[in-house]
Amino acid sequence: MARHYENFTVATRLVPKRLRQHLTNVYAFARWSDDLADESPSPSEAARGLAHWRQHLEACFAGSSTHPVFRALAETVRQTGLTIKPFSDLLSAFEEDQVFDQDQIRVRYATRADLLDYCHRSADPVGRIVLALEGCHDPELISMSDAICTGLQLVNFWQDVKRDRLAGRVYLPRDDMDRFGIEETALDASRASPDLVRLLREEVAWASECFAAGSPLVKRAPPVLRPAIRMFLAGGRAVASCVERAGFDTLSVRPTVGTWTRLRLAAAAWCEITTAPWRSRA
Repeated sequence: MARHYENFTVATRLVPKRLRQHLTNVYAFARWSDDLADESPSPSEAARGLAHWRQHLEACFAGSSTHPVFRALAETVRQTGLTIKPFSDLLSAFEEDQVFDQDQIRVRYATRADLLDYCHRSADPVGRIVLALEGCHDPELISMSDAICTGLQLVNFWQDVKRDRLAGRVYLPRDDMDRFGIEETALDASRASPDLVRLLREEVAWASECFAAGSPLVKRAPPVLRPAIRMFLAGGRAVASCVERAGFDTLSVRPTVGTWTRLRLAAAAWCEITTAPWRSRA
């Protein structure tokens, strides 16, 4: 999940100075959580580390932080009124991964609904926290943010089918695989079969539908957050386009967004920030 939480570091460069330390404090929590999950010697040790980390989280919101990461986060909580729920949700997704790894469960999600529940905890809290830092609690806007974050998580899954498989993880829902007659062993091939290509085309379309559902947030979110949201949305769509250009075969190649495209998206976001004061005076 680290690939998703790296969005915090990018967002830090695109928001006003008054929010940057808060984003840094939130990112430190997410980064440390990810390291506990992925750098531990075994799933069981990772689970123990995450359980201890959850105790720190609860102490932080109870006003008795001792760990440096949580002392910094406690100050952000004090100033912004963040609640414990999105942080707890993030940890629950990490904890779920460890249970699956320990039990050696290969195909993890039976249905799209099950996978969406995971995304709601592993990805959506990122957007919810960023909105809350700017005091945005509008349910409709939060729903749009959830759609974008879920789309980003999904398109990362479809980009990384091979990489996840090698790590012992499968995010393609079992029901979807069954509809296309795909056995789990098909993911071990060096090239995607025609059936798998058709499935991944459908899964990428699903992610694109999420982006479409969340796109109005670009114009309706608090103005200071719009450049970052616009860039993340454009970045997710760029990844989807890369997968499409690769023929939806993410077993033989990992499609990535090129350097020039990334620079173009970053430049557009920066241009929006620097010209906003002039537009507001017009």
